[in-house]
Amino acid sequence: MRRAMTEMNRASENAALFFDACGGAPVSLSSEFVILPGLCDVHVHFREPGFSYKETILTGSLAAAHGGYTDVCTMPNLSPVPDTKAHLEEQLTLIRENACIRVHPYGAITLGEKGEQLVDMESLAGNVCGYSDDGRGVQSDEMMKRAMLEARRLGKIIAAHCEVNDLLKGGYIHDGVYARAHGHRGICSESEWAQIARDLALVKEIGCAYHVCHISTKESVALIREAKKQGVNVTCETGPHYLVLCDEDLQEDGRFKMNPPLRSREDKEALIEGMLDGTIDMIATDHAPHSAEEKGRGLEKSLMGVVGLETAFAVMYTHFVKPGIMSLEKLVDMMCVNPRERFGLPFKNDFTVFDVSKACKIDPDTFLSLGRATPFAGMEVYGECVLTVCDGKAVYQKK
Repeated sequence: MRRAMTEMNRASENAALFFDACGGAPVSLSSEFVILPGLCDVHVHFREPGFSYKETILTGSLAAAHGGYTDVCTMPNLSPVPDTKAHLEEQLTLIRENACIRVHPYGAITLGEKGEQLVDMESLAGNVCGYSDDGRGVQSDEMMKRAMLEARRLGKIIAAHCEVNDLLKGGYIHDGVYARAHGHRGICSESEWAQIARDLALVKEIGCAYHVCHISTKESVALIREAKKQGVNVTCETGPHYLVLCDEDLQEDGRFKMNPPLRSREDKEALIEGMLDGTIDMIATDHAPHSAEEKGRGLEKSLMGVVGLETAFAVMYTHFVKPGIMSLEKLVDMMCVNPRERFGLPFKNDFTVFDVSKACKIDPDTFLSLGRATPFAGMEVYGECVLTVCDGKAVYQKK
């Protein structure tokens, strides 16, 4: 670590070089360490207020710092839901008092995320990074249209969890080879892509800024690729688990259960292609911690959601940069530059240092998050975070 700090300080003496690093270009300190701008995740769940036994603003932000992140955007499925100015202020107070990095909340699209009544979006606009009912798809075409019109007027983003409730039919993993072989109820791919298709048609008509959360199917990639060709104002994200794993990797363990689920091998390959050709703009973790009891009920009965902030860079670096499938610069674009540019989160006096020289095994017992459920437990990876600096202050340093 002392060697990393010495070399980092030497690099930062060159002001122009350091500015480039903070502007998005990775700087190699040696064959062992790289310095990157602070990472940015536009899709995390910190569970507070309302569910602090799963995660708090403090533990979530510490986990983010441990993973090299200096900015995160938190989803609104909380209690209370940030659907009014007063409810949002409860979350903002916790952020101001406890966050060790910058935490940007989303406001809800509908009151209580129930899909029945549009929130007063204008009253929240100055303190949210966008609007989402994440965890639930907005079922009403008319409600989503009204939300998009108001978001356009306010100059804010709609970040959509796309899911058609009528197509779920009690499923909890992908409707694929594992579900059929083991007698599980499956979730069809259409439940995701059908709502994306609806929303893209609305965006084409309305012209608002639209972002698709956690895409997981080959059809979703194709729809978004075509929409971008047509000039539709759309971006999207996927998570490391959808790029590295598929339903053939499932085990009878709650740490493999998330929403959307791990899809087919063909879906994974389409997502990788979409990542490489620019259809997919950014990597987001959908960091979703639950208690050990909630994740210990097996594949069928565990709650949906896995943690990811403390593993994302290492998993992506190991599986895509190290073997030469994508460049480090491309990964930095997807984990730092693109999310900041899309969501208007400026670069600050931030950087993070990763050790890319030696392998280590992912061990959930070392996580700073209260959540431990990850499908990557035990995986050998490169790219351990050794230092994260946010606003000029070290918020994580390997001991």
